[in-house]
Amino acid sequence: MDPQFDEFLHVPARLSVVALLAPADWVDFGFVRDTIGTSDSALSKQISALAGAGYVEVYKGQDKRARRTYVRLTPEGRQAFQRHAAALERIVALSRMTAPEAPPPAEPG
Repeated sequence: MDPQFDEFLHVPARLSVVALLAPADWVDFGFVRDTIGTSDSALSKQISALAGAGYVEVYKGQDKRARRTYVRLTPEGRQAFQRHAAALERIVALSRMTAPEAPPPAEPG
């Protein structure tokens, strides 16, 4: 296994969240929820896990009508995602390498 492969980030829900946050700064919780197609409670659980690992930070604010929650990657989270993405790219590249042709199996006989 590639040493940069991050099993914690590789959980599909977490990987979806960090991939969505990677090109952005603060992102609205509702936008993340709707974009990755999950429930509030499932997303909250994953964001809490990511925050506990130091990969995201959460800001709760108030706009004119409602309380809003925003999420962004920390510098550590951004680096972890970049390392993990690079590890995935290396794994995919290895799968595309052509292996030397093996001789066909001997016929029974």
